[in-house]
Amino acid sequence: MENNQIKKLDLIKMKSVALSVLGVAVICFFIGFHYKIGWLKAFSEAAMVGGIADWFAVVALFKHPLGISIPHTALIPNNKDAIGQNLGTFVSDEFLIKEKLEVKLDEFDFATKATNWLKEEKNAATISSLVVENVIPGVLKTIDDANVKKFIQQQFEIKLKQLNFGEWIAIGLESLSKDDKQAQLITNVLTILAAELEANKKEIREKVKNATPWYTLGVADKKIADGVFNGLYEFLDMAKQHDSSIRKKINLYVLNFIEELKNSPEMQQKITTLIIEFTQKEEVQDYIGSIWQELKQAVLTDLEKGEESEIKLNLTNMIRNFGSNIQNDIIMTTKINNFIKIDLLGVLLKNKKAIGDLIATSVQSWDKKEIADKLELEVGKDLQFIRINGTVVGGIVGLVIYFVEQLM
Repeated sequence: MENNQIKKLDLIKMKSVALSVLGVAVICFFIGFHYKIGWLKAFSEAAMVGGIADWFAVVALFKHPLGISIPHTALIPNNKDAIGQNLGTFVSDEFLIKEKLEVKLDEFDFATKATNWLKEEKNAATISSLVVENVIPGVLKTIDDANVKKFIQQQFEIKLKQLNFGEWIAIGLESLSKDDKQAQLITNVLTILAAELEANKKEIREKVKNATPWYTLGVADKKIADGVFNGLYEFLDMAKQHDSSIRKKINLYVLNFIEELKNSPEMQQKITTLIIEFTQKEEVQDYIGSIWQELKQAVLTDLEKGEESEIKLNLTNMIRNFGSNIQNDIIMTTKINNFIKIDLLGVLLKNKKAIGDLIATSVQSWDKKEIADKLELEVGKDLQFIRINGTVVGGIVGLVIYFVEQLM
């Protein structure tokens, strides 16, 4: 049930109680009048006068009693503009004072209250739900995919140009040359070459055949091909020997290449340019551009999991941890409170007149019946006690007067 509805029911209930008390006074009057009970008649008469008078006073605040336009009734609706102006002036002059505001802001301790709120899993989950259900999908919908892909491609190229690939390769090769890894790597490469040579014998024979003159009638093809094979096999076998001159030349070439990569800006630039040219190929650019689409789809797929979303769970934990970490950091909580205090205090004091005018304008903009209903809903329940007290006190006064008369 809404708060206003509860207030309405409470107001109706209190009005019924006040009316019932007045009704009891009326019944007592008829009993006293019928049975000639003087003190009861005096009590009930005064009680009725007091109850009706206070009913009139209470009703006159909000409306015309019984709908009759009696002067000086419906005071609140008829004076709402003045009430609004006075209320705005009262708030700005009595509450928006630096000394009072400083005390209240110090007592409030915004940082502690905020971090305590964030530490609660329910509250952190509420914030993360708001983000994953509204903020993230909304942002993804407004983003132009083509612009994002272009941005990623441009940034990727910029980052590549900033990297010195030649120096990296030199460092990697140099680390290999300092132990047996380089020798083992060369041996492995030679072994692979030998295996590839064996696997492509047929293709090599065909190329030799096509390259020999026609008048040899194919007699020399096989000998030439076998000679090529044997020569290459012998070269690879010699190169595999660690103390062979070929291996030494290969090692020397690698060392010279490393030194050139380390010390030659031209060689380093060539390596970098070669890599950048490779990334400019359409297939590579399409792959780089697809990173955003894959990332976007991964995010949307995760958000569809609802409460099981990894993004939501991680965001909830991050918010809770943020609250805990801030609360345990005295320096940070002090800074937050001082920031809130100084900024909020400055805004309130700077705009105190505007705040007062806003209150006055808001009240003045209300409909007469609306403001009467609002105020009666807020204070009408308590005002019914005036009617009850008026009935009871009036009766007591009437009783006192009756006994004084009897004594005199």
